Amino acid sequence: MKIKYNLLKTEKNTKARLGTIATNYGTYETPMFMPVGTRATVKSLSKEELKNEHAGIILSNTYHLWLRPGQDVIKNCGGLHNFMSWDGPILTDSGGFQVFSLAKNKKKDITEEGVHFKSHIDGKNLFLTPEKSIEIQNKLDSDIAMSFDECPPASASYDYLKNSVERTIRWAKRGKTVHNNPNQALFGIVQGGAYENLRKYSAEETVKLNFDGYSIGGVANDGESKEDMYKAIDYSIPYLPEDKVRYLMGVGEPVDIIEGVIRGVDIFDCVLPTRIARHGQAFTRDGKINLNNAKYKEDLLPIEEGCDCYTCKNYSRAYIRHLITTKETLGGRLLSIHNIRFLIRLTEELREAIKTDTILEYRKNFLSRYENGKN
Repeated sequence: MKIKYNLLKTEKNTKARLGTIATNYGTYETPMFMPVGTRATVKSLSKEELKNEHAGIILSNTYHLWLRPGQDVIKNCGGLHNFMSWDGPILTDSGGFQVFSLAKNKKKDITEEGVHFKSHIDGKNLFLTPEKSIEIQNKLDSDIAMSFDECPPASASYDYLKNSVERTIRWAKRGKTVHNNPNQALFGIVQGGAYENLRKYSAEETVKLNFDGYSIGGVANDGESKEDMYKAIDYSIPYLPEDKVRYLMGVGEPVDIIEGVIRGVDIFDCVLPTRIARHGQAFTRDGKINLNNAKYKEDLLPIEEGCDCYTCKNYSRAYIRHLITTKETLGGRLLSIHNIRFLIRLTEELREAIKTDTILEYRKNFLSRYENGKN
């Protein structure tokens, strides 16, 4: 079956929503944070470790899996779930963001048909179209596929963004036409930068195509301000249907997740928790900490007191600092476990705050510690 969203409650003081997503692998509550498994793996973590930290939906990347090992290899191995041995729901992004961010030398030729660009691996000439992106995702057999969209930079002009929005809508129509996996949901993507009229137009026209869910794109670009990110959400949400999932793409800073939930977003994803972990950084209630700092050399406290993750139950800051500074891979793994659990636990707490209509109080208390931390 395709996923089905059920809205349970809207918080009385904000647009925050409590809901569930029914999938072939069980029903999951929202708001939810989705760990990113770009190449069919959440970097360095096993499926058991992800399950232990209460991960629900995870995300994999169409562009990377297209290049290696190839969608036909994965199809012949029984689809992405079987290939990576993940018995939970999977969302695949379209590859659009990677085309615009990773293309070798960042050179690309955007045409109405699709995008010509060079592989970030070997410089080979590649061509990705809306139809090709959907074909790849159909073969991957993920639970949720994303429409192929153009991802303009945050510095793009109004005129460029207007043309880009219109092209993304045309591409969405083309992708929906060829989508032929009856068990796979297909999401549309709203673009338009921080311009209210473009976001409204993009949302309304995308909703007319009747997708299974909707994403707010273009909000995690280099150079974008927090203010513009929040504007993009505010300008998109009012035009998205209440009975469909709302997905904010590529956002994983704790404060941004809270702000997104308050504005009516249901699901989030980001590489941030594993990326900063590999550099020795960890989320805590008192802000990020950097385990490279010498002050943690003999600190026998867990990363965060009271945290229920595997790392905090078993290892000290001093030991993890030792692993990080000696470049032992276990260090990044342990921090990745903690950081992913931190964001998942954050969304669990946000769900409880929605149930009791106390999300604004929750935000106030969280920010007072997070932004004034003493670590």
